[in-house]
Amino acid sequence: MGNRTEVTQFVLLGLTSAPGLQVPLFVIFTLIYLITLIGNLGMIMLILLDSRLHTPMYFFLSNLSLVDFGYSTAVTPKVMAGFLIKDKVISYNACAAQMFFFAAFATVESFLLASMAYDRYAAVCKPLHYTTAMTTSVCARLVIGSYVCGFLNASIHTGDTFTLSFCDSNLVRHFFCDFPAVMVLSCSDRHITELVLICVVSFNIFFALLVILISYTFIFITVLKMHSSAGYQKALSTCASHLTAVSIFYGTIIFMYLQPSSSHSMDTDKMASVFYTMIIPMLNPVVYSLRNKEVKRAFMKLFWRQNYL
Repeated sequence: MGNRTEVTQFVLLGLTSAPGLQVPLFVIFTLIYLITLIGNLGMIMLILLDSRLHTPMYFFLSNLSLVDFGYSTAVTPKVMAGFLIKDKVISYNACAAQMFFFAAFATVESFLLASMAYDRYAAVCKPLHYTTAMTTSVCARLVIGSYVCGFLNASIHTGDTFTLSFCDSNLVRHFFCDFPAVMVLSCSDRHITELVLICVVSFNIFFALLVILISYTFIFITVLKMHSSAGYQKALSTCASHLTAVSIFYGTIIFMYLQPSSSHSMDTDKMASVFYTMIIPMLNPVVYSLRNKEVKRAFMKLFWRQNYL
């Protein structure tokens, strides 16, 4: 354990060291981050200000937007600083904090996606009992449970990772302090730490995916029995957006974490990480909400109200 204090900071090598790409990448990621901030914080404000959006579906969406803002903010500003001012150094404690908040918010998103799938199930399969099934207290418990699981999961993984000794290289071959990228730098036996990571992540992923799979199995059965083409199209449209986001999110998570660190290709991991740290938080407001007629009406109502004040 004495060797652990020898490393007091890490150096994030980033996406690329090519000098000609630093400014273009800074511009690209700045735009992505601005769109993420405007989209997610704007969605939260829109849902808060319009009483017609005070429903379970939009309650989950507002929390999803908050989570997307959270884990994008945990990673992207440091990446931007690396491109602009070549600030690639991150302290030991800051690395642990970045890892903790990223893991916490990413796990919360995983369980929120499962909660949203259950909400869709209740809306499509039990429409007459929807208001009694998805009460305010039920929604609150699902969201609070997601946050508790997320921060508990982050505490386990971050604590487990930073009990390892770091006494050799401090060069993190990634653009943020991700678990596999930091673990490979340890000079102590990391077998148990990797096993804990794989087991806990596997449980979180497969539990959430099981809820999603069961919910959508019942939804598809219900949809196939529908006689109304309008109801059929509406249900399929709603499911398609959610399933697209679920596929991208869980696909990259499974690719990243359900394999030993010895089999990781850091260059491939970086590309996958860009999707779930930056692209998914940017796209979620569009995928889930901006195509929704109720959100469009609420936005136009707020826009015209501001213009006539």
